[in-house]
Amino acid sequence: AGGAAVSVFSRANQIALTVVDCGVNHDFLAGWPAGAERPGLRVCKVPGGEQGTADTSEQAAMTAQQCQQALQNGINLVKTLPGNALLLGEMGIGNTSAASLLLARLAGLDIELCTGAGTGLDAEAVQRKTAILREVLARHPQAQAPLDALAALGGFEIATMVGAVLQAAHERRVIVVDGFIASSAVLVAHALQPLVLQACVFAHRSGERGHEFMLQYLGAQALLDLGLRLGEGSGAALAWPLLQAACAMLREMASFESAGVSEKDAEKVSDPVESV
Repeated sequence: AGGAAVSVFSRANQIALTVVDCGVNHDFLAGWPAGAERPGLRVCKVPGGEQGTADTSEQAAMTAQQCQQALQNGINLVKTLPGNALLLGEMGIGNTSAASLLLARLAGLDIELCTGAGTGLDAEAVQRKTAILREVLARHPQAQAPLDALAALGGFEIATMVGAVLQAAHERRVIVVDGFIASSAVLVAHALQPLVLQACVFAHRSGERGHEFMLQYLGAQALLDLGLRLGEGSGAALAWPLLQAACAMLREMASFESAGVSEKDAEKVSDPVESV
C-alpha cells in the first residue's frame, strides 16, 4: 500500500520499487484476474516452497533443485528490470538466523560472533538463539561449498538475491547493498564469483552484530553507520542520494585547470594557514 519505510524513501528519491514474493505463505494475487500482474509485485515462489523453506534444524532449508530455481528467479528478474543500478533489500522472518549461519560457515567464524538480536531479542534470548544455531551448523557438516551451504541454511529470499547479484554484476550494473541479510547474499555470490564485489556499494553498517564481521570479511566499507536495523532496503534507499551526488561531482565539478586556478593559487587553497 506504499506505507513501508522503503516505499517512502523510494518515492522521495525517485527509485523504482519492485516487491518480490520469494516464498510468503500467502497468495498476493488472490482476487486479481487470472494471469494479470499486480503493479510493483513479482511472484517468484519456488515449486514446493510456497510456504517458505523447511526447518533447517531438522533438514536442509531447501533442496538443491529449489536453490537453483531461486537463483534462476533472481537472474531472470534482473534481466527484466530497467536501469543501470540495483538496490537490494529484504523482508523476512528468521532471516537474521540464516544470514548468521551463512556467515559462520562461509567465513569460518564462531556462530556467537555472527548472531545478534534480530527483531529485538534480549540477552538471554540471543544466547538461546546462538545455541540453536550452533546445533544447526553441527547438523549440516557436509554443507561447505557455497551453494550447498545456501541450500542447507536458507533462505529463498537470500538465494534469489544471490542470483540477482550475479546477473547484475554480469551486466555491469551498480549493486547497492542494504544490511545484514542482503550482504549475506553478496557473501555467497562472492564465494562463487569473487569479482562481484567490484560492482557492489555497501550502503550502511547495520546494528545487527554479525554485519560488522561480514563487512570485514568482504573487505568492504559501508557508506553510512546509523545503527539501522529495519531492513526492507531502507538503508540502500537512504544511501542512493550520496551516490548521485558523487556522480554529479565527478561529472560536473571543475578542476583547477578548467577553472583557471594556477598551481600557486592551488597551494594557497590547500594550506590551512594561508586559507585563514
